[in-house]
Amino acid sequence: MPRITAARVIVTRPGRNFVTLKIETDEGVYGLGDATLNGRELAVASYLADHVIPCLVGRDAHSIEDIWQYLYKGAYWRRGPVTMTAIAAVDMALWDIKGKLAGMPVYQLLGGAAREGCMVYGHANGSDIAETIERAQEYLEQGYRAVRLQSGVPGMATTYGVSGERFYYEPAKGSLPEESQWSTAKYMRFVPELFQRARDALGWDIHLLHDVHHRLTPIEAGRLGKDLEPYRLFWLEDATPAENQAAFRLIRQHTTTPLAVGEIFNSIWDAKQLIEEQLIDYIRATVVHAGGITHLRRVAALADLYQVRTGCHGATDLSPVCMAAALHFGLSIPNFGIQEYMRHSEETDAVFPHAYRFERGLMHPGDKPGLGVDIDEVLAAKYEYKRAYLPVNRLEDGTMFNW
Repeated sequence: MPRITAARVIVTRPGRNFVTLKIETDEGVYGLGDATLNGRELAVASYLADHVIPCLVGRDAHSIEDIWQYLYKGAYWRRGPVTMTAIAAVDMALWDIKGKLAGMPVYQLLGGAAREGCMVYGHANGSDIAETIERAQEYLEQGYRAVRLQSGVPGMATTYGVSGERFYYEPAKGSLPEESQWSTAKYMRFVPELFQRARDALGWDIHLLHDVHHRLTPIEAGRLGKDLEPYRLFWLEDATPAENQAAFRLIRQHTTTPLAVGEIFNSIWDAKQLIEEQLIDYIRATVVHAGGITHLRRVAALADLYQVRTGCHGATDLSPVCMAAALHFGLSIPNFGIQEYMRHSEETDAVFPHAYRFERGLMHPGDKPGLGVDIDEVLAAKYEYKRAYLPVNRLEDGTMFNW
């Protein structure tokens, strides 16, 4: 059996901060896991280095389930984003090792491919509707089958999801959090027009998505969903904060627009009521923040009982290691829905060479043994960590609000 001989945390910043766990074995095989928690990266790095790694050395690297349970139950203070991100990093690295030792890509160990690839969606954002539609058309020309639309709102200086970059959106920046301003009334008036014009310009053969980013009350979300029904959205994402899972009952009562939520979830318990009462259509928990491949498979299995599909978060705050893990996961499960795909920068791709690929609107993790991602540690060392925060949000009268 392969014994874990060492493990260490690698922090690098090729365009943005990433935390990577590298686990080594006595058979000369190592595995990588993503441990990036956007805006709180060093908390996970410390959790791993100071508390988890000492418990790994000497263990059987094949014992993925036992190690997962040890780290989850053994901590006593269960769950939470820091703990579950650290567990996820270990889990990914162990699946990577198992695949390499077996000489197989991880998706084969999970039961094999259930489809030819994972449909992904890109991010079309613009300062106004015309620019957003132009960006969406560029995605169509590249072969995408699904696009998320986010546009600047008249009368608001900033809007979630809108940046100067054409193909990705990176909100984490600055040594202190930026403050943005929000108006629900202006937003609610504007969004139906965005999708009316988008359907007129783009037609009906493309899936259109939209992210509210936790900005509405349940009844406001129900009203927006109803207003958007004529435009047949693929989903309306994060319509309201989901700490109170029952809040989605009210949204469900008022709209048939499909609902997606869960990118900030870190365990099956965050989604249990939403799934069992069929209050959502897509669960968006991520491999890195929800305890790794091992735990996310449990979430997907529960969701499958209730015809809820996956739609994992996949912005640039997930490293290529996590993107690969998400694709192996998505390729293998029966109830895959869609995978978010925001391209990494050239600097990031150079630090994390990978086997996954995009073709005809689908992504495939590749067939290299393990996860199919490596890290260039010499290059990674050239990019030093720099503190960066996600923004915070206030209403127009100054009240703190959900970002």
